[in-house]
This record gives sequence, C-alpha cells and structure tokens, in this order.
Amino acid sequence: MRTALAIVALLALTASGTGVLPAAAAETPPAPAGAQSTSPGLDPVTGLKMTGDWEVVRANCVGCHSGRLITQQRGTAEQWLTMIRWMQAKQNLWQFDPATEEKIIAYLATNYPPGKSQRRAVLSPDLMPPNPYSGT
Repeated sequence: MRTALAIVALLALTASGTGVLPAAAAETPPAPAGAQSTSPGLDPVTGLKMTGDWEVVRANCVGCHSGRLITQQRGTAEQWLTMIRWMQAKQNLWQFDPATEEKIIAYLATNYPPGKSQRRAVLSPDLMPPNPYSGT
C-alpha cells in the first residue's frame, strides 16, 4: 500500500516537474471591473476548482494524493466511480457513505469531464519505418 502510494506520488511529482502547483495555475487573475466571472476560482493549495462540493473532494481525496493528480485526470461519472472502486480494492481507500460518494463523483464528472484526446493519430503503415525484427 505505502509503496504504491509512493509510486503514485513520485509519478505525480515527475509529471509536474516540481510537484508544486505553479503560481499561475493556483491563482485566478482578477476579473475586469464590472465583469461577471463565470468560471470558479482555483484552490491555491490543491488546484481544485472551488465550486460545488469541492471541499468534500479535498477532504476525502487529497489526504492520499495531490490535488494535481486529480486535476490531470478526466472521466465520466462511471469512469470516476471505476477509479474510486479500484482505489478501494487495491489501495485501501475507505468506503464512502452513499451521499459523500455521490457528491465526489458528481463534482469530478462535472469539473473534470472527458476531454479530447491528447494523443496523435496512428501513423499509416506506409509512414512507418521498417521493422528490424520482422525478419524480412
């Protein structure tokens, strides 16, 4: 359990470079005078969007891993539930009461929904280099 958490933390730190949320990402710039802000601010400690039940997520999720690990993920309600079930089965995450679990999943699915893929399209075979292991 501790080893897995250490690996997840190390991966999160490696992915972010420093493991510290950059000041630009942690702060929301002030809105121009008279403008209505429609986007929520970001929690300067976790980077979570401060809207809805964000404090429930902070209280139940950031104790085991960084907020940045949460904000880098994307998923539907079903995908977030699958991640929670995996953490409960493999990482000793405690069972939530149904109301808390519903709040966490709703917050995550609303604020961190699936996005467009960041991966490039697969190369066509004629653009691939020769395979030195094919034997031909």
